[in-house]
Amino acid sequence: MTVFAVNPGALKDTIAAALGDKVRHIHVALGEVTVVVAAADYLDVAKTLRDAPGCCFEQLMDLCGVDYSEYKGGGLEGSRYCVVLHLLSVSLNQRVRLKVFAPDDDFPLVASVTDIWNSANWFEREAFDLFGIVFEGHNDLRRILTDYGFIGHPFRKDFPLSGHVEMRYDAESRRVVYQPVTIEPREITPRIIREDNYGGLH
Repeated sequence: MTVFAVNPGALKDTIAAALGDKVRHIHVALGEVTVVVAAADYLDVAKTLRDAPGCCFEQLMDLCGVDYSEYKGGGLEGSRYCVVLHLLSVSLNQRVRLKVFAPDDDFPLVASVTDIWNSANWFEREAFDLFGIVFEGHNDLRRILTDYGFIGHPFRKDFPLSGHVEMRYDAESRRVVYQPVTIEPREITPRIIREDNYGGLH
């Protein structure tokens, strides 16, 4: 019988020993190990997680941005933008989540890990496009999902739901034009009033 799960507690101890004082926080939740490190240590930590015996995280499976500005009603203290990586060790059959917060909310900047895991290339471009997180050292950091003339970063919590501008084809000028948003905000969820004791509920 093949065992697919590692002991997360043992993995946590292995990673903590490998990273030493570069760990800001490490914990196990729902059988998964999460490590939080400072932006200044991010590249060194990434290399250690890839190369250290007992870690051997050869593959970056995912990288994304997170905007914590309205997390639990804005009660979270600390930096607003976070980069989250999910790493896989094929050789040791284990996974880890690595988190690093950008120290400057006005200009979120962290190092690029494309030289460590080249699969980070498009993931970092996506986080740049949608959250405005800049990855220092990325050799082709440009938008990947939004249009060339797009204004802002649509996954930021303060980005308006309908956006800033809209695009349409203008038949008279025979080209695509940009104009202010004409969508009217509206509530489309119907109000449902149920009789008393509906479904046996009181």
